[in-house]
Amino acid sequence: MPSKPLVGIIMGSDSDLPIMLKSVDVCREFDIPFELKVLSAHRTPDQHAEWTKTAASRGIRVIIAAAGGAAHLPGVTAGNTILPVIGVPIKGKSLEGMDALLSIVQMPSGVPVATVAIDGAKNAALLAMQILAIGNEELTIKYIDYKKKMAQESLKKNDNLEY
Repeated sequence: MPSKPLVGIIMGSDSDLPIMLKSVDVCREFDIPFELKVLSAHRTPDQHAEWTKTAASRGIRVIIAAAGGAAHLPGVTAGNTILPVIGVPIKGKSLEGMDALLSIVQMPSGVPVATVAIDGAKNAALLAMQILAIGNEELTIKYIDYKKKMAQESLKKNDNLEY
């Protein structure tokens, strides 16, 4: 796999890092290079815009953007790039992440953001792997193997059922 990052993983605050490390783990499992950044749509708007606008030219192919509270990061990111953006709503203290989820899925027509479950960083990275696997036979095989392993692990749980 190339050493240039193919996945950009961004969050508005390092408080989102424990959740977003699940995306990092998936990228590592699939040997996909990634870039991990704290870039706030509110506190560092210029740096965020610069990073987002140059992501494609730097080799990034998919962006995973986490957001809680106001949840602007995925939408602002999508507004500044033609790359696919996957939003991860982060569970907050006051509304349990429903505010972030609803904000991210309610993007205006023409500015799509794929959205996963609240704190769904693992699924966001798996979706990124599926996107990257299009036209990439090696990654497709890794993803097929991942799904087979997941099925085997699930079926094995039947061995431990007592009734």
